[in-house]
Amino acid sequence: MLNIDDPNEKPTSAAIWQLGFRPFFFFGALFAVIAIPIWLITLYLPEYAWIQFPALWWHPHELLFGFALAIVAGFLLTAVKNWTGKATFTGTQLALVFGCWLAARLSMLMPFPVPIEVPAFLDCLFMGALIAKCWHCIYSVKQWRNIAIPIGLIVALLLNFVSYYALATQDYTLASNTWLAMQFMIALLISFIGGRVIPFFTSAKLNIERKEPIVWLDAVAFSSLGLLVILVMTGELHSEVGRIFLLIAAISSFARLLRWQVKASLNEPMLWSLHLSYLCLPVSLFILALWEPTPFVVKNIMHFFAIGTIAGVCLSMITRVSLGHTGRNIYQGPNMVGPFTFIILAAFIRGVLPVVMPEATAEWHILSGLLWSVSFSHFIYHFASVLFQYRPDGRPG
Repeated sequence: MLNIDDPNEKPTSAAIWQLGFRPFFFFGALFAVIAIPIWLITLYLPEYAWIQFPALWWHPHELLFGFALAIVAGFLLTAVKNWTGKATFTGTQLALVFGCWLAARLSMLMPFPVPIEVPAFLDCLFMGALIAKCWHCIYSVKQWRNIAIPIGLIVALLLNFVSYYALATQDYTLASNTWLAMQFMIALLISFIGGRVIPFFTSAKLNIERKEPIVWLDAVAFSSLGLLVILVMTGELHSEVGRIFLLIAAISSFARLLRWQVKASLNEPMLWSLHLSYLCLPVSLFILALWEPTPFVVKNIMHFFAIGTIAGVCLSMITRVSLGHTGRNIYQGPNMVGPFTFIILAAFIRGVLPVVMPEATAEWHILSGLLWSVSFSHFIYHFASVLFQYRPDGRPG
């Protein structure tokens, strides 16, 4: 992504409110650190639990609509500005949008009952503002190739609403389908954005020729992932048709990855972390397509995808964007090999080992959760000063 800031423009607000990636990356990572231990306490030490919302609803909802969407918001509010040349939220506006996200998360952590309408309303404000800003920037310059982004966010908003509705009606089957659909929706966003930035980052760093995308292959990958969202919500994911589209999505996603110079990236952590995290997507889809789709298998393999791909890509991107958009050298930042490795190990331990050795499931949960929290704690420790301080060159952003 290119830097389009005016070098003569001076910051007018606190550093944390200069651009969307700053508050959403830091507090999204902080929420990731605490959310999994809270879940493990609720699951294995219920006598010490304090959350009033049903734990089996709170955990997936907050990891998808809390953590993941915070990172997505921070990235898009930064990337859309670069793509379109139009300003996104800064200063007071950014603080208000972020405040809606934060208040929604805190409202569900209270040790006393909070009406479900409170976090639902706050989430709608947060996501609605994000959608409106992305739509305005993209539409104003008629950048139709990016119009899928606000459309995807609208689908995410609707899924979030359905998730709250499922809780209100205690329809946990609908809730489970909603979370699975949201994971495929995030997979589609990662596939769409990753298909641009991962090969670009790789070719730019390694000074190698970037292969032009194959239009029909991209179309197959995007449409098959989109259809998986629909198949989940209609209860047809595990039908023969569903398994066919899982396989199509897996093959097309893997074929795209092979064109992104994977082998050449193996010596650079800021590159292989993206490639390896993306690899977890087709691997997950292959397993779901070819393995007997029992609820136990699906739940665990989707954890492999959620941690490996969603969290893995998030960790790699927040590291990269935090350095690049504060005027620092992306490839001379803190050593992130450990966290990048730990998050993939966490995905394997949480998603695969319980299927292979279910008798030790509790141990796998705890070990995976420890690696997860260590990974994001490492980011917070090294990047808090980066995100809370002005750019060294004095520019806004």
